[in-house]
Amino acid sequence: NNISHDWNQRMKLSFLRNTCQTNGILRLCMQMNGCHAFSSQHLFCMHSSSFTSSSSLQSIPTNFHVSLSSDTAASKNEQLLSTSRLGLDPNLNRFHAPIVYHERYSFASWPRNHTFPMHKFQATADALLTRYPGSHMPRSLVHNKLDFYRPLDLSQIPYNEWFPEHVICKDYLNRFLSGTLSYEQCRLIGFREQTSKPELIERTMLEVAGTVLTCQLAMMYGIASNVGGGTHHAWREQGAGYTIVNDLAVSANYCLNKNFAHRSLDRVLVIDCDVHQGDGTARYSSANNSEDDKLSLSSPLSGLFTLSIHCEENYPFPKARSTYDISLPSGTNDEEYLQALQESVKMALAEVRPDLVIYDAGIDIYRKDVLGKLNISEEGIRSRDRFVLDTCVTAKIPVAAVIGGGYDKDLDALGRRHAIVHEEAAYLW
Repeated sequence: NNISHDWNQRMKLSFLRNTCQTNGILRLCMQMNGCHAFSSQHLFCMHSSSFTSSSSLQSIPTNFHVSLSSDTAASKNEQLLSTSRLGLDPNLNRFHAPIVYHERYSFASWPRNHTFPMHKFQATADALLTRYPGSHMPRSLVHNKLDFYRPLDLSQIPYNEWFPEHVICKDYLNRFLSGTLSYEQCRLIGFREQTSKPELIERTMLEVAGTVLTCQLAMMYGIASNVGGGTHHAWREQGAGYTIVNDLAVSANYCLNKNFAHRSLDRVLVIDCDVHQGDGTARYSSANNSEDDKLSLSSPLSGLFTLSIHCEENYPFPKARSTYDISLPSGTNDEEYLQALQESVKMALAEVRPDLVIYDAGIDIYRKDVLGKLNISEEGIRSRDRFVLDTCVTAKIPVAAVIGGGYDKDLDALGRRHAIVHEEAAYLW
């Protein structure tokens, strides 16, 4: 944590890593670079020379990617990724953690004057592919668009596995997919007549697939991020607040009780830093138990816990009950926000002891956000993201980040703010 954010130093150490042949020297480089390795029995945030080579992946089907743990080549450690196209092999990637993106997260026919900036996902990808003025980076974070991991396409999604009845009402999902939701359902979602557009239906499901893939990558490599996700207002029977299907709940349910590199997932913690409370996710979590029993595993989605840090005077009304709710007054500044963040994140991690963290890095806490009421600077956002990600990695807890909310008519500026969480994941990588 005492290492300065010096990207030139990172580039030099990256070169050193490429010349090292032993795990001992590799780990020394990692320590010098301010990075935190996962246990040799589980996962790494960097990659030892004993990982599989890219040439060994040529015979694998295009919708799956096999990765082995760092210390063994045994097939028992293999994991499958739900991807329609592999990204840059993390074993060769020396500059950023795995990033998930689908080019149809945004689509051209979305009305430009709509409050929800659908084009922000493409703007974020463009920011990652471009070295913009004022960037902390010596080059673009992502060198080529093919370096992104691409989630499953719409026709490839395993609906029966990912969307069981206790996660989403079958009738609601079928009506959405067929474009036949009622007027009232579309009004609550906020997209109204746009809700039945095939492009919106597709990108909604692609975003969910992207967060599932991000969680898989996080479990395999320690940290990963999605250029989308954070649809935290939707619940089992209904969408709301510009969200239709809750990708956080779907992904948590997918991961729970699965084994990754000999680690079973029994507890998933969603750390939601969007300015709006994640009321939909809260409805799934163990908060539905009594206050005295909030950490039990008896809930609609057993093993899901939620920490929501939000503005008290902002949407939604009324609020739901998360496992942990940190309600901040309008006008909260950087110092006040970061103090509340640090205290609550440390408490939640200590009490829940999660096997995976899903981090909603909403940037609508920004002081100039159209729908935000807090007074947080861009440096405050960066400090927030760095603290959450670094705290998880230091504690050897895999963390999957999604971008959450953010509203600005200046799409380039909005995309650069959403790029911050990916840059901070790269700093730890």
